[in-house]
Amino acid sequence: MFTKAIVKRPCGNFASGETSVELGEPDFERALQQHRAYCEALESCGLNLIELPPDDKHPDSTFVEDTALLTRRGAVLTRPGAESRVGEVESMAPVVHEYFSDVYTIEAPGTLDAGDVCEAGEHFFIGISRRTNEHGARQLAGLLESFGYTASLIDIRTVSNILHLKSGMAYLSGRRLVVIEALRNEPEFSGYDLICLNSNEEYAANCLTLNGKTLIASGFPTIRRELEQSGYPIISLEMSEFQKMDGGLSCLSLRF
Repeated sequence: MFTKAIVKRPCGNFASGETSVELGEPDFERALQQHRAYCEALESCGLNLIELPPDDKHPDSTFVEDTALLTRRGAVLTRPGAESRVGEVESMAPVVHEYFSDVYTIEAPGTLDAGDVCEAGEHFFIGISRRTNEHGARQLAGLLESFGYTASLIDIRTVSNILHLKSGMAYLSGRRLVVIEALRNEPEFSGYDLICLNSNEEYAANCLTLNGKTLIASGFPTIRRELEQSGYPIISLEMSEFQKMDGGLSCLSLRF
Protein backbone atom coordinates (compact mmCIF):
# COMPACT_ATOMS: atom_id res chain seq x y z
CA MET A 1 0.00 0.00 0.00
CA PHE A 2 1.45 3.33 -1.08
CA THR A 3 0.55 6.39 0.98
CA LYS A 4 2.86 9.16 -0.29
CA ALA A 5 4.51 10.39 -3.46
CA ILE A 6 7.23 12.98 -4.05
CA VAL A 7 6.67 15.06 -7.17
CA LYS A 8 8.33 18.13 -8.69
CA ARG A 9 6.81 20.42 -11.31
CA PRO A 10 8.69 20.87 -14.59
CA CYS A 11 10.93 23.93 -14.59
CA GLY A 12 10.88 26.70 -17.17
CA ASN A 13 13.81 25.26 -19.15
CA PHE A 14 12.40 21.74 -19.15
CA ALA A 15 12.93 21.52 -22.92
CA SER A 16 16.73 21.79 -22.53
CA GLY A 17 17.02 18.52 -20.61
CA GLU A 18 18.60 15.25 -21.73
CA THR A 19 16.79 13.24 -24.39
CA SER A 20 17.67 10.46 -26.81
CA VAL A 21 14.52 10.68 -28.93
CA GLU A 22 13.61 13.03 -31.78
CA LEU A 23 9.96 13.85 -31.20
CA GLY A 24 10.21 17.62 -31.24
CA GLU A 25 10.47 20.22 -28.48
CA PRO A 26 7.97 19.85 -25.64
CA ASP A 27 5.29 22.48 -25.11
CA PHE A 28 5.90 23.80 -21.60
CA GLU A 29 2.33 24.83 -20.79
CA ARG A 30 1.03 21.50 -22.00
CA ALA A 31 3.67 19.73 -19.89
CA LEU A 32 2.41 21.61 -16.82
CA GLN A 33 -1.17 20.55 -17.62
CA GLN A 34 -0.13 16.93 -18.03
CA HIS A 35 1.84 17.06 -14.77
CA ARG A 36 -1.16 18.44 -12.90
CA ALA A 37 -3.35 15.65 -14.27
CA TYR A 38 -0.70 13.13 -13.20
CA CYS A 39 -0.66 14.52 -9.66
CA GLU A 40 -4.46 14.36 -9.50
CA ALA A 41 -4.29 10.72 -10.61
CA LEU A 42 -1.85 9.90 -7.80
CA GLU A 43 -4.22 11.52 -5.31
CA SER A 44 -7.12 9.52 -6.72
CA CYS A 45 -5.09 6.40 -5.90
CA GLY A 46 -4.95 7.50 -2.27
CA LEU A 47 -1.48 9.06 -2.19
CA ASN A 48 -0.65 12.25 -0.32
CA LEU A 49 1.69 14.40 -2.38
CA ILE A 50 4.95 15.95 -1.25
CA GLU A 51 5.26 18.68 -3.86
CA LEU A 52 8.71 20.15 -4.45
CA PRO A 53 9.30 23.45 -6.26
CA PRO A 54 10.71 23.44 -9.79
CA ASP A 55 14.50 23.52 -10.12
CA ASP A 56 15.71 25.68 -12.99
CA LYS A 57 19.30 24.50 -12.50
CA HIS A 58 18.32 20.97 -13.48
CA PRO A 59 16.01 20.72 -16.52
CA ASP A 60 15.37 16.99 -15.97
CA SER A 61 14.54 17.33 -12.29
CA THR A 62 10.82 16.72 -12.75
CA PHE A 63 11.86 13.08 -13.33
CA VAL A 64 12.36 12.58 -9.59
CA GLU A 65 12.31 8.78 -9.73
CA ASP A 66 15.91 8.60 -10.96
CA THR A 67 17.31 10.23 -7.81
CA ALA A 68 16.35 7.64 -5.20
CA LEU A 69 14.96 4.18 -4.63
CA LEU A 70 12.46 4.07 -1.78
CA THR A 71 11.53 0.72 -0.23
CA ARG A 72 9.69 -0.29 2.91
CA ARG A 73 13.00 -1.34 4.48
CA GLY A 74 15.27 1.53 3.52
CA ALA A 75 16.11 4.16 0.93
CA VAL A 76 19.00 4.48 -1.50
CA LEU A 77 20.17 7.77 -3.01
CA THR A 78 21.43 7.19 -6.53
CA ARG A 79 24.35 8.49 -8.57
CA PRO A 80 22.93 9.43 -11.99
CA GLY A 81 24.74 8.39 -15.13
CA ALA A 82 24.26 11.78 -16.80
CA GLU A 83 26.61 14.40 -15.32
CA SER A 84 23.97 17.11 -15.70
CA ARG A 85 21.70 15.27 -13.26
CA VAL A 86 24.07 14.63 -10.34
CA GLY A 87 22.97 17.78 -8.50
CA GLU A 88 19.38 16.55 -8.42
CA VAL A 89 20.33 13.97 -5.80
CA GLU A 90 21.78 16.65 -3.51
CA SER A 91 18.46 18.49 -3.42
CA MET A 92 16.46 15.29 -2.99
CA ALA A 93 18.58 13.94 -0.12
CA PRO A 94 17.08 16.14 2.67
CA VAL A 95 13.56 15.13 1.60
CA VAL A 96 14.42 11.43 1.68
CA HIS A 97 16.10 11.77 5.09
CA GLU A 98 12.95 13.41 6.43
CA TYR A 99 10.92 10.27 5.76
CA PHE A 100 13.50 7.47 6.05
CA SER A 101 15.83 6.70 8.95
CA ASP A 102 17.94 4.25 6.95
CA VAL A 103 19.37 5.98 3.87
CA TYR A 104 22.25 4.61 1.80
CA THR A 105 24.09 5.96 -1.24
CA ILE A 106 25.58 4.63 -4.46
CA GLU A 107 29.30 5.39 -4.49
CA ALA A 108 31.76 6.05 -7.34
CA PRO A 109 32.66 4.53 -9.70
CA GLY A 110 29.12 3.20 -9.66
CA THR A 111 26.36 5.03 -11.51
CA LEU A 112 22.68 4.34 -11.07
CA ASP A 113 19.42 5.85 -12.30
CA ALA A 114 16.46 4.44 -10.38
CA GLY A 115 14.54 4.33 -13.66
CA ASP A 116 16.61 1.19 -14.21
CA VAL A 117 15.12 -0.48 -11.12
CA CYS A 118 11.80 -2.34 -11.22
CA GLU A 119 10.34 -3.55 -7.93
CA ALA A 120 8.31 -6.75 -8.34
CA GLY A 121 7.07 -7.65 -4.89
CA GLU A 122 10.06 -8.89 -2.88
CA HIS A 123 12.31 -9.01 -5.95
CA PHE A 124 14.04 -6.20 -7.84
CA PHE A 125 15.12 -6.21 -11.48
CA ILE A 126 18.09 -3.89 -12.04
CA GLY A 127 19.02 -2.77 -15.53
CA ILE A 128 22.57 -2.19 -16.71
CA SER A 129 22.15 0.61 -19.24
CA ARG A 130 23.67 3.74 -20.71
CA ARG A 131 22.96 5.42 -17.36
CA THR A 132 23.47 2.59 -14.85
CA ASN A 133 26.80 0.78 -14.96
CA GLU A 134 27.54 -2.71 -13.67
CA HIS A 135 29.32 -1.37 -10.59
CA GLY A 136 26.31 0.68 -9.57
CA ALA A 137 23.89 -2.14 -10.31
CA ARG A 138 25.87 -4.56 -8.15
CA GLN A 139 26.12 -2.02 -5.32
CA LEU A 140 22.36 -1.68 -5.33
CA ALA A 141 21.81 -5.43 -5.50
CA GLY A 142 23.98 -5.83 -2.41
CA LEU A 143 22.08 -3.14 -0.54
CA LEU A 144 18.73 -4.65 -1.45
CA GLU A 145 19.86 -8.08 -0.33
CA SER A 146 20.95 -6.56 3.00
CA PHE A 147 17.37 -5.26 3.31
CA GLY A 148 16.09 -8.82 2.86
CA TYR A 149 15.05 -8.55 -0.81
CA THR A 150 16.33 -10.47 -3.82
CA ALA A 151 17.69 -8.84 -6.97
CA SER A 152 18.80 -9.75 -10.47
CA LEU A 153 20.62 -7.81 -13.18
CA ILE A 154 19.47 -7.38 -16.79
CA ASP A 155 21.85 -5.91 -19.37
CA ILE A 156 19.88 -3.67 -21.75
CA ARG A 157 22.82 -1.90 -23.38
CA THR A 158 22.10 -3.64 -26.69
CA VAL A 159 18.40 -2.69 -26.63
CA SER A 160 18.56 0.44 -28.74
CA ASN A 161 15.06 1.84 -28.27
CA ILE A 162 14.91 2.22 -24.47
CA LEU A 163 16.88 4.47 -22.12
CA HIS A 164 16.08 2.72 -18.83
CA LEU A 165 14.91 -0.77 -17.93
CA LYS A 166 11.51 0.62 -16.92
CA SER A 167 11.20 2.22 -20.35
CA GLY A 168 10.58 -1.35 -21.48
CA MET A 169 8.84 -3.11 -18.60
CA ALA A 170 6.57 -2.71 -15.60
CA TYR A 171 5.38 -4.86 -12.73
CA LEU A 172 1.61 -5.21 -12.44
CA SER A 173 0.85 -7.64 -9.59
CA GLY A 174 1.48 -11.22 -8.55
CA ARG A 175 3.71 -12.77 -11.21
CA ARG A 176 2.62 -10.52 -14.06
CA LEU A 177 4.84 -8.13 -16.03
CA VAL A 178 4.38 -5.85 -19.02
CA VAL A 179 7.38 -6.07 -21.37
CA ILE A 180 8.44 -4.90 -24.81
CA GLU A 181 9.23 -7.48 -27.47
CA ALA A 182 13.01 -7.04 -27.08
CA LEU A 183 12.82 -8.14 -23.44
CA ARG A 184 10.33 -10.98 -23.63
CA ASN A 185 12.98 -13.72 -23.74
CA GLU A 186 15.05 -12.46 -20.83
CA PRO A 187 15.82 -15.49 -18.64
CA GLU A 188 15.18 -13.39 -15.54
CA PHE A 189 11.51 -13.24 -16.54
CA SER A 190 11.13 -17.01 -16.61
CA GLY A 191 8.13 -18.01 -14.50
CA TYR A 192 6.37 -14.67 -14.95
CA ASP A 193 3.17 -14.10 -16.91
CA LEU A 194 4.19 -11.61 -19.60
CA ILE A 195 1.98 -9.12 -21.38
CA CYS A 196 4.08 -8.35 -24.45
CA LEU A 197 3.55 -5.10 -26.32
CA ASN A 198 3.62 -4.72 -30.07
CA SER A 199 6.14 -2.34 -31.61
CA ASN A 200 3.57 0.47 -31.99
CA GLU A 201 2.77 0.55 -28.28
CA GLU A 202 6.17 0.09 -26.63
CA TYR A 203 6.06 3.48 -24.89
CA ALA A 204 3.09 2.19 -22.87
CA ALA A 205 5.34 -0.40 -21.19
CA ASN A 206 6.10 2.23 -18.58
CA CYS A 207 2.81 1.89 -16.73
CA LEU A 208 2.32 2.23 -12.99
CA THR A 209 0.14 0.17 -10.65
CA LEU A 210 -0.79 1.93 -7.40
CA ASN A 211 -3.17 0.65 -4.76
CA GLY A 212 -5.26 -1.39 -7.17
CA LYS A 213 -5.30 1.06 -10.09
CA THR A 214 -3.04 1.12 -13.13
CA LEU A 215 -1.90 4.34 -14.77
CA ILE A 216 -1.13 4.06 -18.48
CA ALA A 217 -0.19 6.57 -21.16
CA SER A 218 -3.14 7.43 -23.38
CA GLY A 219 -3.19 6.60 -27.07
CA PHE A 220 -2.36 2.90 -26.78
CA PRO A 221 -5.65 1.02 -27.15
CA THR A 222 -4.30 -2.54 -27.38
CA ILE A 223 -2.54 -2.55 -24.01
CA ARG A 224 -5.44 -0.70 -22.42
CA ARG A 225 -7.89 -3.31 -23.66
CA GLU A 226 -5.70 -6.20 -22.52
CA LEU A 227 -5.21 -4.73 -19.06
CA GLU A 228 -8.92 -4.04 -18.66
CA GLN A 229 -9.75 -7.58 -19.75
CA SER A 230 -7.27 -8.82 -17.12
CA GLY A 231 -9.15 -6.91 -14.43
CA TYR A 232 -6.94 -3.87 -13.94
CA PRO A 233 -8.85 -0.59 -13.38
CA ILE A 234 -7.23 1.93 -15.72
CA ILE A 235 -6.41 5.63 -15.41
CA SER A 236 -5.30 6.94 -18.80
CA LEU A 237 -3.05 10.02 -18.89
CA GLU A 238 -1.65 12.21 -21.67
CA MET A 239 2.15 11.95 -21.59
CA SER A 240 3.17 13.40 -24.96
CA GLU A 241 5.39 16.20 -23.63
CA PHE A 242 7.27 13.94 -21.25
CA GLN A 243 7.70 11.28 -23.92
CA LYS A 244 9.64 13.89 -25.93
CA MET A 245 12.15 14.03 -23.06
CA ASP A 246 12.54 10.27 -22.53
CA GLY A 247 10.16 10.35 -19.55
CA GLY A 248 7.35 8.01 -18.57
CA LEU A 249 4.71 7.68 -15.89
CA SER A 250 6.95 6.15 -13.24
CA CYS A 251 9.64 8.80 -13.78
CA LEU A 252 7.49 11.62 -12.44
CA SER A 253 7.18 10.47 -8.83
CA LEU A 254 8.79 8.62 -5.96
CA ARG A 255 6.14 6.46 -4.34
CA PHE A 256 6.31 5.00 -0.85
